[in-house]
Amino acid sequence: MKILVLNNGSSSVKYKLIESDTKEVLAEGGVEKIGLPDSFIKFKRPDGVKETVTVSMPDHKEAIRQVFRVLTDPNYGVIKSLDEIQAVGHRVVHGMEYFNKSVLITPEVIERVKECYPVAPLHNPANIIGIEAMEELLPGVPQVGVFDTAFHQTMPAKAYMYALPYETYEKYGVRRYGFHGTSHRYVSRRACEFLGLDPEKTKLITCHIGNGGSITAVRDGKSVDTSMGLTPTEGLMMGTRVGDVDPGALTYLMERTGLDAAGLQKMINKESGVLGVSGISNDMRDIEAGIENGDERAKLAMDMYEYRILKYIGAYTAVLGGVDVIVFTGGVGENQTATRAKLIEQLSFLGIGLDKEANKVRGEEIMISTPDSKVKVVVIPTDEEMMIARDTAEIVSAL
Repeated sequence: MKILVLNNGSSSVKYKLIESDTKEVLAEGGVEKIGLPDSFIKFKRPDGVKETVTVSMPDHKEAIRQVFRVLTDPNYGVIKSLDEIQAVGHRVVHGMEYFNKSVLITPEVIERVKECYPVAPLHNPANIIGIEAMEELLPGVPQVGVFDTAFHQTMPAKAYMYALPYETYEKYGVRRYGFHGTSHRYVSRRACEFLGLDPEKTKLITCHIGNGGSITAVRDGKSVDTSMGLTPTEGLMMGTRVGDVDPGALTYLMERTGLDAAGLQKMINKESGVLGVSGISNDMRDIEAGIENGDERAKLAMDMYEYRILKYIGAYTAVLGGVDVIVFTGGVGENQTATRAKLIEQLSFLGIGLDKEANKVRGEEIMISTPDSKVKVVVIPTDEEMMIARDTAEIVSAL
């Protein structure tokens, strides 16, 4: 089954065309700067060469049309007709408590996703725009929504509730939801396959760390706690997001600086994290370069970034009553070997040894702990699109 996987952002569309039976990625690319004069589409040709084409795309509908043109282009397309697309799978960021699994898109589902707009004002509206555009452009083709929050719906109340007045949960749904669920679900399963373990009998801590980051405690295949909260700003220190912070500090800043809610949102989402502390960049490669040049704030940012990861791994080891496997994924987790080494060295008290040669490998599935380690540490490159394609195929095949 040929499945088009779409990830619609506020000004972008990422796509992959996947043959679900063979797990082959037939085509992939993305559209950026939708609605701006310099919008463009980039894609990988069948011969592997990357191509970028500047083209006017005033809205998401036109962006998806451009994706269709690339997919069916006589020179570098991979399908002859759009009729070959048998289903569409969408990444949907927030499902609140409405969705604990992937679902077939129906008018009722669309309305529920719209009810989640207040907690995901940047992402959910863009997801719906993509869904509605596909309804118009490929009428009759089934669509499936795969929710970032769904995997974490197995958390117990003691993990997801905030110590706020209970009516804030009853009236407004204020609680921990967690994100990156599709990634955590994929890498936790894949890690068990890679190591030959039964996921129903394994305790894992999955570390999706990059510009955005979250850590999840997984017991017997289910999420029991995760670091992100009502929104993706809680938890780890990230590229531009603040992560854990005293809420009193935020109200104090509002009083002292005159920040309104919109200004505060901008600060904690776009101006904080690694960028805010270092003053250099939100890209960890730039931070590493800054450290090499003796920049003290770059070093502080890196120390804080790694310390938060270490704290959550420690906390979730306690939550799980021990851990069998620690998984690294995401841009930093898959590629930043120095951070992995430092974390493993500080976790040596768990009986983990670092295989220094294995840890030199970037972006590949590999075990980086020594064979005699009591806790296995693996790198598993995430593949959310493949997970979305798999869910979509299962749901559509059952129709």
